[in-house]
Amino acid sequence: VKSSLKKHSKTMGKTRGLGAGRKLKTHRREQRWADKDFNKANLGSEWKKPFAGCSHSKGIVLEKIGIEAKQPNSAIRKCVRVQLIKNGKKVACFVPRDGCLNFVDENDEVLVSGFGRKGHAVGDIPGVRFKVVKVAGVALSALFREKKEKPRS
Repeated sequence: VKSSLKKHSKTMGKTRGLGAGRKLKTHRREQRWADKDFNKANLGSEWKKPFAGCSHSKGIVLEKIGIEAKQPNSAIRKCVRVQLIKNGKKVACFVPRDGCLNFVDENDEVLVSGFGRKGHAVGDIPGVRFKVVKVAGVALSALFREKKEKPRS
């Protein structure tokens, strides 16, 4: 008697049958948003970031700024305030290497890239997520090594 009762008791599961297509489809559509990678790819928040999905962006230098390093370090990190050409957003960018801030002047056109942590600040520099790569079309590394000169304008 007990075995016949167990056959008919059904645990909850997927809906089955000819009319279940819509239910399965909508349930799958809702559950996909629980997947982190699917969510990131389809939310569209990538376009709200300063670079709008790109790896690099050009901008105009507004001012040179010194940003104090976080504890326990003590230094003034040389940065520049840049207004991006593509969308007018203003970002703070780190100028790498010793003395390279001297190559960057106000109103220069600079090429800016990410700082290596996908939108996070790096190391002891608070709030800076980008770095300067080129100044006036010349690589900052070439200027630093004195391979090239910055064009006179």
